Amino acid sequence: MSAADLILLALGALLIGFSKTAIGGVSSISVALFAAVLPARESTGALLPLLIAGDLFALQAYRAHADWPRLLRLFPSVALGVVAGAVFVSLVDDTVMRRTIGAVLLGLVLLTLWRRRKGRSEQGAANGATGADGRRWPAALGYGSLAGFTTMVANAAGAVMSLYLLTARLDKLAFLGTAAWFFFLVNVFKVPFSIGLGLLTVDSLKLNAALVPAVLVGALVGRVVIRRVNHALFERLVIGFMALASINLLR
Repeated sequence: MSAADLILLALGALLIGFSKTAIGGVSSISVALFAAVLPARESTGALLPLLIAGDLFALQAYRAHADWPRLLRLFPSVALGVVAGAVFVSLVDDTVMRRTIGAVLLGLVLLTLWRRRKGRSEQGAANGATGADGRRWPAALGYGSLAGFTTMVANAAGAVMSLYLLTARLDKLAFLGTAAWFFFLVNVFKVPFSIGLGLLTVDSLKLNAALVPAVLVGALVGRVVIRRVNHALFERLVIGFMALASINLLR
């Protein structure tokens, strides 16, 4: 790899750390940066250990703020999504993989913007994920299976989970704590699948070892930045970063 390639990978690793402690949608930009330097399949394997490292930094900061009932509703459907994603990865080429994820994420961003434009009340929006039991589980099933699928295929579940948690109207700390536990548990769950698909290799782990310090720097920067971002701006930034990353994946 050239020096420019290494710089892009280091920037992607830094943004992983930043996304784990500040703005979750930024991790989708890391997916795009790694895919620009490495083939899509190899980039997926190279990202996973860095994401787990970022998850550990996020847990250290926000582990006490998780919404566990919401997480427990998600996990069964996430597991199904991961299995479906593993089958998908084994069957398609890099271009189909990338464009499928980009299309799904962009569709979710547009749906979220439409909901906000409709001007639903805060309580009504929250009920889409947290209302009566008859509506909680369909939301968890839909978002959970999509998150499992996208995280297995391209480590891109950050956008899906951000939309789910934004719809639930969690405050910043609850948002970050719930996301931290979710991604740590799901990323560890993905490791055996990634090894079986040949996505994790000795060479990718060597690259990870060189990039982990950048993840740490990004996590520290994120902890400083998040204290200075108000909730409304926080939501707009998440949606904006997701939209940019989705469009890039469609190229």
